[in-house]
Amino acid sequence: MTSMSNSVSSAAQISQRPTMKQVAALAGVGTKTVSRVINAEPGVSAAMYERVTAAVRALNYQHDIYAGSLRRSDRRTLTLGLLVGSVANPFSGAVNRAVEDRASQQGIAVLAVSLDDDAAREQGLVTALLRRRVDALILTTITPNQSYLLPEMARGTPIVFVDREPAGIEADVVVSDNANGAANATRHLLERGHRRIAFLGDRADIQTARERRRGFFDAVGELGVPTSQLIAVDNIEDEEKARSIVSELLSLADPPTAIFSGQNLITVGTIRALHEHGAQNTTAHIGFDDLLLADLVEPAITVISQDPARIGTIAAERALAQLAGDTQPFRTYVVPTRLIVRGSGEILPRVRDRWPRPQSS
Repeated sequence: MTSMSNSVSSAAQISQRPTMKQVAALAGVGTKTVSRVINAEPGVSAAMYERVTAAVRALNYQHDIYAGSLRRSDRRTLTLGLLVGSVANPFSGAVNRAVEDRASQQGIAVLAVSLDDDAAREQGLVTALLRRRVDALILTTITPNQSYLLPEMARGTPIVFVDREPAGIEADVVVSDNANGAANATRHLLERGHRRIAFLGDRADIQTARERRRGFFDAVGELGVPTSQLIAVDNIEDEEKARSIVSELLSLADPPTAIFSGQNLITVGTIRALHEHGAQNTTAHIGFDDLLLADLVEPAITVISQDPARIGTIAAERALAQLAGDTQPFRTYVVPTRLIVRGSGEILPRVRDRWPRPQSS
């Protein structure tokens, strides 16, 4: 009975996380000395430092940063909460990586969660981050109004929005130049004689999708192209739906001579459909946002390239600056896009469909 009791006791001790008191006892020092070593405070001799770190390694002790935050005057946890649009989208992954890289330079960890572009999940995910006492928030949102964050902002929590501008709250925002990027892609097709152009857009409740649609029609309006020649399909949520829609368009009696896909997953579906119909060399195609291996397909894909790394870096820098006491007025940071010419967007319309190019003013 005694041996079983001892075994249970030993197992319980092994299953529990080691404490600072246990580290201190093993090292033969006080807990204050352990705290100084862990928090890299001055006044600890090299010999004492070695004793404590040896005990930390022996016990596999992990410092509780949350407990430490309760004792620090600033009560910070050295964590940043990040809400991205969708982990299925490489754009979100690139933003996440940039935020982590910049935050890590300040010794700050990033807690990242994915919205999956589901409005019903937004407030719950933000609340979950706040319950973990993150020091700042970087958010990609989708609900029509973000005023629910006003109390948190009033408590001094820095909040920065990325990719989409918020409503009902003023804050720093970092976005791509979506409308101009889409307009540049459309002009590129129009200048090559295309008039039967199909615009394939993301969900209409997403601000970036609306901005890209606006840029498309602004460019068309500048040249006075008849809207009867255009095709616009919105609310394309994924690659498979894009593939199906493009297949339908290519089967029309008067199919488009060019396609502008307004989001990277839509671009992938478009590429698949064009290849399945053998139309990849006869139908021009420009995608919004670059793709991995876009230069290796045939023809290589012309794109409007965003800079998610720059977006993530600026967002992290603004959050860190506010944590450091920066009180400059909130502003919107617009990151430029650029047209990358690779071949697919330079395919000319069929001779019978070709219109005169617009005259340069």
